[in-house]
Amino acid sequence: MSRVMGVAPALEPERPRRRALAPLEPVSTRTRLVLGVAFFILFFAAWSVFTLGGFVSPTFLASPVTMAREGWLLFTEFGFLHDIGMTVWRVLGGFILAAIVAVPLGIAMGAHKGVEAFLEPFVSFCRYLPASAFIPLLILWAGLGEMQKLLVIFIGSVFQIILMVAVIVGNARKDLVEAAYTLGSTPTGIVRRVLIPGAAPDIAETLRLVLGWAWTYVIVAELIGSSSGIGHMITDSQALLNTGQIIFGIIVIGLIGLVSDSFFKFVNRRLFAWSALR
Repeated sequence: MSRVMGVAPALEPERPRRRALAPLEPVSTRTRLVLGVAFFILFFAAWSVFTLGGFVSPTFLASPVTMAREGWLLFTEFGFLHDIGMTVWRVLGGFILAAIVAVPLGIAMGAHKGVEAFLEPFVSFCRYLPASAFIPLLILWAGLGEMQKLLVIFIGSVFQIILMVAVIVGNARKDLVEAAYTLGSTPTGIVRRVLIPGAAPDIAETLRLVLGWAWTYVIVAELIGSSSGIGHMITDSQALLNTGQIIFGIIVIGLIGLVSDSFFKFVNRRLFAWSALR
């Protein structure tokens, strides 16, 4: 009696179950959006309970309702749109000036060790100096006009960008550089065709991060000797103990920063879509 022997199918290895809170486990875009909105809902709910419930004096913390009412008055009666426009202009102006100076210097430091040895001690020293400490000197040198505020943002941003760009360029893959030399590239060609294209996505990400820091510098600059801007509005509101306007100004800064950050991310993804394949 013959018996037909079948070949048992190979067993696939069992996939480990994914846990929601596992380290580095990605979440979907929808889940990310829901969780982000949920935090803000909980935050405003807790704020409403403490303020509307009478646990905190309105003198020290306005309620969300009061904050919204004061924000409406700022737009309709006090020309707050002009203040927002002036602050955005100062941030972009100082930040662009810093990027124009810092990115080429950072590339030069990262690509050439001699330039790095010459500039790094000074740049590292200046990086630890708070931009607000320069305000008295800048007022003496540039007065109370727009140049003083642009210089505060410039000083607060330029040295950070230089060092971060230098580190990015200096960490370029050595095998790509050697391959370019093998193919007959010159030192200038190495910088133009290997180092800069390879570092461009990370440099753009660095600029996005430093743009967020520039917002802290402009508010400090506007707190002293300014007649316009969000920081000026916050100073005037503090003198009147109007915490509703102060909180509204802070929230507006956060919203503008969130929009600019999202726009920066969008542009970076479009310009350097290939970087996701690295």
